[in-house]
Amino acid sequence: MSDDSKTPLSYRDAGVDIEAGERLVEAISPMAKATRRAGVMGGLGGFGALFDLKAEGWRDPVLVSGTDGVGTKLMLAFETGLHDTVGVDLVAMCANDVLAQGAEPLFFLDYFATGKLEGGVAEAVIAGIAEGCKQAGCALIGGETAEMPGMYPPGHYDLAGFVVGAVERDQILPRMDDMQAGDVLIGIGSSGPHSNGYSLIRKIVERTGLSYSDASPFSEGSLGEALLTPTRLYSEAALPLIHNGLIKGLAHITGGGLTENTPRMCPDHLIPRIDRNAWTPPAVFDWLQREGGVEEDEMHRTFNMGIGLVFAVAPEQVGPVLANLRTAGESPVVLGELANA
Repeated sequence: MSDDSKTPLSYRDAGVDIEAGERLVEAISPMAKATRRAGVMGGLGGFGALFDLKAEGWRDPVLVSGTDGVGTKLMLAFETGLHDTVGVDLVAMCANDVLAQGAEPLFFLDYFATGKLEGGVAEAVIAGIAEGCKQAGCALIGGETAEMPGMYPPGHYDLAGFVVGAVERDQILPRMDDMQAGDVLIGIGSSGPHSNGYSLIRKIVERTGLSYSDASPFSEGSLGEALLTPTRLYSEAALPLIHNGLIKGLAHITGGGLTENTPRMCPDHLIPRIDRNAWTPPAVFDWLQREGGVEEDEMHRTFNMGIGLVFAVAPEQVGPVLANLRTAGESPVVLGELANA
């Protein structure tokens, strides 16, 4: 047996740098503090995160939870070295989902796992998470950073997010008992593909022979920057409508597109009738369809096609809803209506 076999080993020798993890916590603490809201109790570093609903004055709250990731959009971050937007995606994919139940996102936790903590990468990702939390109005209340040598290729990491929201019991969505044929569907815009369909997007880019550093064929900046445009957060636009009882249902348009997500808010006896000519999808979708030879139906069940959120509204509330959304800076589109199945 060699003398090396008797040399004392440390966690660092196994590839885990405890000090790097501690430095990361110190770096992200101000980011988390900037997202605080009234119910947050304590700070980072505990075994669990505490939140006091009573501090926020809820009447009869029901908690709503959600979890998600960013999917293969992360591969673009790895290939481009741009890590400051995927954190926004992570929050949005979770926060927009609980919003569809009528819930206000309250707090968020993240899970960041990598083979080796690399200077600046984790900080950039978590800065994006903090920005997403600000946009959603929720607190970044905790998380977990895991350094796991041998689990991931160099430069790669994985992300998962967890959100808890609350909704007053009498404002839970969808209100399926109230929905009826003739209710109007109103959509508001996406910023692009958001965080869905990126396995197909990457295949299309590969077919074109373009590099992510090449100029974008459909927008300013590079192709990588354009395709990393983060998912929009919709709390600011949707919560006033929910609180005022102006909508019956809400669908977050993610994987499955309008085709599969809009029916999720409908009772079995109703189906959404959407006019695909009611809006013009952003240029990125035209480029993807053309370069990939993707059929129209496949586009609509893979991508959001420029619509990130869909509301179901009683006909008499269409005017107020459109006015409220425009005041919030949106450009709402009447997409169609609910019909008998």
